[in-house]
Amino acid sequence: MHDKSIAELSAGLKSGEFSSVELTRHFLDRIAAHDGRLNSFITVTEEGALAQAAAADARIQAGDAGPLTGIPLAHKDIFCTRGVRTSCASKMLDPFVAPYDATVVTNLAEAGVVMLGKTNMDEFAMGSSNETSWYGPVRNPWDTDRVPGGSSGGSASAVAARLCAAATGTDTGGSIRQPASFCGITGIKPTYGRVSRYGMIAFASSLDQAGPMTRSAEDAALLLTGMSGFDPKDSTSIDRPVEDYAAALGRDLKGLKVGVVKEFFGDGLDAGVGASVQAAIDELKKLGADVMEVSLPNSGLSVPAYYVVAPAECSSNLSRMDGVRFGHRCEDPRDLTDLYERSRSEGFGDEVKRRILIGTYALSAGYYDAYYLKAQKIRRLISDDFKQAFEQVDVLVGPSAPDTAFKLGAKSDDPVSMYLSDIYTIAVNLAGLPGMSIPAAPANGLPVGLQLIGNYFEEARLLNVAHQLQLATDWHRATPGGFE
Repeated sequence: MHDKSIAELSAGLKSGEFSSVELTRHFLDRIAAHDGRLNSFITVTEEGALAQAAAADARIQAGDAGPLTGIPLAHKDIFCTRGVRTSCASKMLDPFVAPYDATVVTNLAEAGVVMLGKTNMDEFAMGSSNETSWYGPVRNPWDTDRVPGGSSGGSASAVAARLCAAATGTDTGGSIRQPASFCGITGIKPTYGRVSRYGMIAFASSLDQAGPMTRSAEDAALLLTGMSGFDPKDSTSIDRPVEDYAAALGRDLKGLKVGVVKEFFGDGLDAGVGASVQAAIDELKKLGADVMEVSLPNSGLSVPAYYVVAPAECSSNLSRMDGVRFGHRCEDPRDLTDLYERSRSEGFGDEVKRRILIGTYALSAGYYDAYYLKAQKIRRLISDDFKQAFEQVDVLVGPSAPDTAFKLGAKSDDPVSMYLSDIYTIAVNLAGLPGMSIPAAPANGLPVGLQLIGNYFEEARLLNVAHQLQLATDWHRATPGGFE
């Protein structure tokens, strides 16, 4: 059962081939058997999952089932889940049990999904390797000595190892697309505002966006339809009707204008990754797409701009984690200052502290104009580059990451090298555009991701391109050894 797509599982549930309880039990058994090697889950909600599965079976029997009813998935541990620990993979929030559900969780629950548990991640979504988690690093199922990418590495690893049918993730600077690339799965970051951020613990509020992580574009379309929608509880949510993303998958690609971003193919790109991405572009040509080179001249400034904007916003957002209202609290504080200092020093990991300090500095008196304001101006230039590119083409393509998954610990002592793992994804977040990663041909025995970037609210077009490419290739069907 774990080798079936969401559409196939949905059909099997409706035909009575198996029940949601049986399907859920199957995935729970796989988690118990395999996750000890991966550490992809922080919390497994077995009792709740089986109860939700039984309710889903009742809906199916009553003829009240949708395409997601009874499908077992996992939520990244950044989404608040009522009555279940929501830790953001941090000691700071380890004891926190959310009193409400995030809107993403609510929407999917109403669609009938079954929550298997909460997946591991980089602490407060800060990282590119899933090594900053307080619960230990997640491992890549293709090679357990390698990272799965971050920050949604737990979700990526679990989906790749077939421990769940799909998972939710969040993407602030590439945190869905880069781990999707490293783990050989499909992941899409929607347009900023397409999916509600209510109940999603904030890292950088102007950049964070939730999205699905699945095995295929068809599965991603089904899940994104269930996740999306206007939410009055989120001031950044866009009041725009939700498309049926699966309905647009069948269009052919004849005449599609595809722009290859030339800046994504320069120094720093692994030769094997470049060859794999080029092979995928060649497949698009065979499918009838018109391919041309385009330029994003300011994309090289995306990393320095991001690492001013994102830390500045995280400095503000994480100021609420103070040991007073919720989360970790130091023992026997002498006074209020000691309470703040020791609670935050003990509760946050090194990477989170690093980014808080950078952001606080950038926002401090005398430096705001020199750093934060200048970064926001660069952000506008990057957005204008995309606007001009989309006057020429329908979709932009390039690699999702400059290399394949690296060894655990290989970049832990070099933050700058770690930050450059997201060099091809960050510009999309700064501009608020939709982007996705789908598997290309492997390089050196490891997965490679092809990145697709669309204009605002053109998720349906991206999913269509990805689906047509996946119909013509079998790269997305590969399963890591030992997890068949």
